[in-house]
Order: sequence, then structure tokens, then C-alpha cells
Amino acid sequence: MMLAFSSSDDVMMTKLNVIQQGLAGFTELSKKYELKRCAEWIRDHNFVRVALQFPDQLLGDSVSVLSSLQEMVTANIFILGDTSYGSAFCSCCVDEVAGEHLQADCIIHYGPACLSPTQRLPVLYVFASCPVDIKHAAQQLESLCPDYSKPVLLMAETSYQHAVDSLYDELKGKYNGLVTSQLKMPDDVHEKSADSGEKSDNLSSGKADTQISTFCKCSRCFQLPPGVSLNECLVFFIGQEGLVLTNFMMTMNKCGFLTYDPATKICRQESLNVNKALMKRYYMIECAKDASIVGIVVGTLGISGTRDIIAHLRLLVRRAGKKCYTFVVGKLSVAKLANFMEVDVFVLVACPLNSLLDSSEFYRPVVTPYEMEVACNQAREWTGDYLTDFQELLPGSANYIQTTEGATDTTYVSLISNKLRRLGCSSGEDDGPNSASLILRSDAMGVASVEMAGDYLAQRSWKGLEQKLENTPIERVREGRRGLAMSYTHETE
Repeated sequence: MMLAFSSSDDVMMTKLNVIQQGLAGFTELSKKYELKRCAEWIRDHNFVRVALQFPDQLLGDSVSVLSSLQEMVTANIFILGDTSYGSAFCSCCVDEVAGEHLQADCIIHYGPACLSPTQRLPVLYVFASCPVDIKHAAQQLESLCPDYSKPVLLMAETSYQHAVDSLYDELKGKYNGLVTSQLKMPDDVHEKSADSGEKSDNLSSGKADTQISTFCKCSRCFQLPPGVSLNECLVFFIGQEGLVLTNFMMTMNKCGFLTYDPATKICRQESLNVNKALMKRYYMIECAKDASIVGIVVGTLGISGTRDIIAHLRLLVRRAGKKCYTFVVGKLSVAKLANFMEVDVFVLVACPLNSLLDSSEFYRPVVTPYEMEVACNQAREWTGDYLTDFQELLPGSANYIQTTEGATDTTYVSLISNKLRRLGCSSGEDDGPNSASLILRSDAMGVASVEMAGDYLAQRSWKGLEQKLENTPIERVREGRRGLAMSYTHETE
């Protein structure tokens, strides 16, 4: 029996061969995935349903890990499928949405992680540590940085974090200002120290301080020696080129960077033009200033503070005199955002690693929450320092700047259109629809009117799929086509 949309041709038979690139034995598997620690964590908390989340590069070992872990505990263990939000590279985030759909009590996250705090489910991070040649990495650092008086900050991806202490022991007798960094786990994110505000001032100014020397950047904590500023440090990063390195270089954009890739054993000095990258982001800020309709794209639902930052952005946009709409689109793509052409700029709410999105292919600019705040909050100025974590913009953070309520309108010249624009709405909510106030404006000072998205949609000739109830004729069921689109079975040559 032939079913619809099926074919008997061999070309339609697609097989997915998953090559098991497993480890040599149970000992190596248990060491890499820390099965003993996982089992103890499950037993100590009496979890009944445990979800395992793997990135694509570790799926080959997922079945072996599940089978080995199932033999050690009595809980029901299962593997999560594809992530629900963000783009294809968002496996660094914990997928709480998929876990709650399957009624999981907890999630064990394997592989690289952005260490963003979760909201509801407890999470255990297992980074699946990868090997690093410590002596070779130390030799490469000495060859590219022969100045032993230079303060060097050792940082790494989560999968190579275990090598930071070993590398420090190898080099501590040579470099005078060698500093290690430690991961700041999500459980410690909400713990604010008494001098958190002073840390931010020291970081932004770049001045040395003998009393303030503790910093936390990109979920890494470290302490600098007395008299050494962060801007003087050379960052030695262990890991591959990618989102993590970009996040580090944008956040600490006044530091020099050396990278060492343990897979290829190549060490090089990064030549990213930070000034050029910052100017591109500043261009995004100017686009956000000129926008009349702003779309907030929810790129994650599992990070703590997501609802708070959305409410914060909506308040900023409203006080800046702009219209705001919120979109939950799942995985972000060009085609999805192209359906909302009336939106002038989108704000992506995601984890720090996925916030810096290259929007060159999109029809509208996609900015970060920090860029939107610089564009709308008159109290925050562009200083060159950059924030990728949206939690730094929320109340209680050292970098939080309160929005000025009832701020007066400001007029500025747009760097995009070279026209006069207005930011703010001093009389927006006070003047009702029956207001009798008359204001004489010239064409140069005029601000484009903002239409509701519903009115804009009503003027379209095509409005998407419509049900058209009671207007569609009912037809009898007919047999569909069979075969391939290039040659159906009922077509003759």
C-alpha cells in the first residue's frame, strides 16, 4: 500500500548513520562524564526523573552515558532532544522548557555551558573535560610573551577549565603577575558582595587599586595583584575561536589576547579589531534610536531574569516614545523575522554567548538589550565598555542605571538619516486623545507617525493563512500525486 507523500524510489531512502565515537572503556567514560558525581547528586536529592542534555558533538556517547548511569541509580533517566529556543549553537543553555515538558525533576547538562542561572529546575554541570598539553601550552605562552613582568590572566572555555590550575603551577615561577580565573557557577550569581559597585568602577576606569582587586567577568572570577589594573593584563585563553572568545574580547576590550587551541596545538595573538567591532555595535545603537516600532524577541525562557529584562525593555521603549511588541519565535531565523516588516529593530533576549548576533542577513537590525538601553536610556552613556549579560542591566547589579522617569524630550541629529529626531515622550501619557494642545512644527522637526501593527496588517493585500469559514467550497477527496517532484508516476515522458 502506497501512502501519500511516499515513494518507492531508492533515492528517497535516507539513512542516518550515527557513528559511535565512544571511549575506550568504562573507566575513561566515567572519568570524562563524572558518572560517580552524577550518581551521588541524584541519590542525595532523591530525584525520580532525570534529564540528560548533550550537545551535538557529544551525542555519540549519550547512550553509553545513560546506560552506565542507569545501572548506578534507580531513577528514571532519559535524554533530551533538540533545544527549543535560540539558534543552532545554543546548546550552551540549559533547556528547562523541554525538561518541564517531560516532567523532569532535574537536568544534567554535559559539555560547554554559558553558566546562565536557571529559574525552576536544579542543574548539574558536567563539562566533559578535554585533554590539554600543559607543557606545550606553557612553552607557547613563553615564546609569544617573553616579558615575564607582564601580568598574565589565565582563562579557558569550560571544557578546558581543568587545565588552568595546572598551567599556573607550570608557570608560576617565571611570570611575576600570573593570575588564574575560576568559574562562577549559577548558584553564586545572585550573591552580591559588598564591594560589587567598586569592582565595576575599577573595571570601567582601568585604574589600579591596591584595595579593590577582585573581578567577575564572563562568569569568571579572578583577583589581580595590588597595583595592577585589568587593562594592563594579557589574557591567555585556552580554547577554540568562537562565541566564548568573542564574548571575552568584547567585554574586556582593552586587554590583549593570546589563544591556545589544544586540539591543533596552535598558539597565536588575536588580531580582532576591537575598535571596528565596537563601531559596528554603535551603529546598531543608532539604528535602535531611529526605530519607531521595536520588537522584543524572546530567545530563551530558561534563564533567570528573562521576564524582568523584558519588562525593563518595555519600560525603556515606552518612555522613549516608541511602540513595543514581544515575539516568541523559538529558533531564530531570517524567514521568521521577515514576517514582521513593520518592526524597525529587534532586541534579542538570550544568553551572553548568543546575544552578539550578526544581523547582516536579516532585513532588520537585531540588537542586544544593552544596546537598546544605551539608545533609550538617557542616563546611560556610551563609554566603549560593553556588556553582553542582560542581568547586568537589572536592579541589584553593579552596572544598573535607573531610568529617569518623566525625562524631557531631547532632539538629536540621526547618524543614519541625517534628520532631526526626537527621543522621549514628556507628554505621551499625560495628553489623552481629547487633548486640545496645539503645537506648531516645521517639516524639519516633524517626527514620523507611528501606526499600530494591526492597522498596518489590515492594509496588506496578503495577510497570511486565513480560515475563511463558510466561504470555502467542500470538495470530494481525490487521490494525490505519487513519486518525485521531477517525475510523478502519472506523468508521461
